[in-house]
Amino acid sequence: MKKNVGTIDKVVRIVAAIIIGSLGYYYQSWWGLLAIIPLFTAFVGFCPIWTIFGFSTKSKE
Repeated sequence: MKKNVGTIDKVVRIVAAIIIGSLGYYYQSWWGLLAIIPLFTAFVGFCPIWTIFGFSTKSKE
C-alpha cells in the first residue's frame, strides 16, 4: 500500500469529514457516519480511488 495522499489533500479530507459528521449529527442522520471514510484515508495516507485512476497528490521527494 503506497501512500498517495498529500498534505493539502489530507487537510481537505479532514475538514470534509468534520463537515459531513457535523451535518449528520445536526440532522440526526446515519449519513454522518460516512465521515469515517475521508477521515480514515487522511490518517492512513492512502486512497484506493486515487490508485484506480493512477493519481497521487503526494509530492515526490
